[in-house]
Amino acid sequence: MAEILIRNARRVLTMDDSRHEYADCDILIRGGEIGAIGQNLTSTGEVVNAEGCIVTPGLVNTHHHLFQTLTRAVPGGQDALLFGWLKTLYPIWSRFGPEEIRASALIGLAELALSGCTLTSDHLYLFPNGARLDDTIDAARDIGLRFHATRGAMSIGESLGGLPPDSLVEPEPNILADMVRVVDAFHDPAPGAMIRVGLAPCSPFSVSRELMRDTAILAREKHVMLHTHLAENDEDIAYSQENFGCRPGQYAEDLGWTGPDVWHAHCVKLDGQEIDLFARSRTGVAHCPCSNCRLGSGIAPVRQMRDAGVHVGLGVDGSASNDSGNLAAEARTAMLLQRVANGADAMSAREALEIATRGGAEVLGRDDCGRIEPGYRADLALWDTSGVESAGSWDPAALLLAGPTKVRHLFVEGRQVVRDGDLTTIDLPGVIETQTRLAKALVTG
Repeated sequence: MAEILIRNARRVLTMDDSRHEYADCDILIRGGEIGAIGQNLTSTGEVVNAEGCIVTPGLVNTHHHLFQTLTRAVPGGQDALLFGWLKTLYPIWSRFGPEEIRASALIGLAELALSGCTLTSDHLYLFPNGARLDDTIDAARDIGLRFHATRGAMSIGESLGGLPPDSLVEPEPNILADMVRVVDAFHDPAPGAMIRVGLAPCSPFSVSRELMRDTAILAREKHVMLHTHLAENDEDIAYSQENFGCRPGQYAEDLGWTGPDVWHAHCVKLDGQEIDLFARSRTGVAHCPCSNCRLGSGIAPVRQMRDAGVHVGLGVDGSASNDSGNLAAEARTAMLLQRVANGADAMSAREALEIATRGGAEVLGRDDCGRIEPGYRADLALWDTSGVESAGSWDPAALLLAGPTKVRHLFVEGRQVVRDGDLTTIDLPGVIETQTRLAKALVTG
């Protein structure tokens, strides 16, 4: 892979252990890695002019449902709480197939890339009409983002007291067999991996205790990570107490769902004991502030989590409950909500950016990403602060206060995925046309 020299960046926010920031700086990319950081660097490769740009590590998205990008702003679900919202959307999702899953993933991944994201997870937990995890992995390869796919599952349908319709659930032996298949086919544990796979039963209210336990055992046998939804809102807590006789944190611990190889989405309603449990066990959290606002779930205790030592990353969540996939905007919302809950000094713009970069990489177990430092992967976001969004800003490096929220350039593994604000890897207008056609077909039934 040829060298690339990023020249004369206005400021480089490294997110290294000392949180160094460098002004008027160059970055040399070599072989998919950061080769050097400094002034007056030279290279025989391509030179990218970064004058006026703030350079950050690529943002990391720790929770998404890419398939939902086809169901934004659906009437009947726009103003519902979590359980009612799910009941509205499940029948629509049951009409998806491989084309819908793949096209929706392409749009969601494109939106993430344009907002500075270089590494994203995805939680796909329904597989109607022949759809497979493979469809989203193919989409990620086309876009060029680093991808942590998770094989989700639902096994308890309405006839057994669950939320999803019976048509969307799978027999648990089939689920476990396909989990083995996708890990064996796609998971790459090596440093610099572009594709990793995790195991992710949807939630405590859509699978059995047995499947949660068996999945944890399988994940440890295969040395992959575990992911699910937990403690998202008051309904979630009430369900756990009524059906399991305990709070979600205890449920997770009892079934092997705590540890550095586990991250839970939302965790809006964790109490102090559960926060301490997650800190002691090094269990990660995917914080999804916009979705939590949209569904009226509440404000997650992120300040308390971070102060206790819990690893926290950001997630845009599905575009049916956000209804956007802009990770930079998500980071700004996270910062603002902690200020609403805890005071104006509760979270700085730089801390929120740290959660969106280094924090997300730590949650996903990526000790090779999330920093601009020699030897780390060359996943870089270049933000042009010469435009109207930042005009008049005394501190352009405080990106989440004044913007922008769209990148000028984006590099993943040293490959340029966004150039001058446009994707280089796919025909985005053509994909949007396909997405629009599929959405119209769903609307008309």
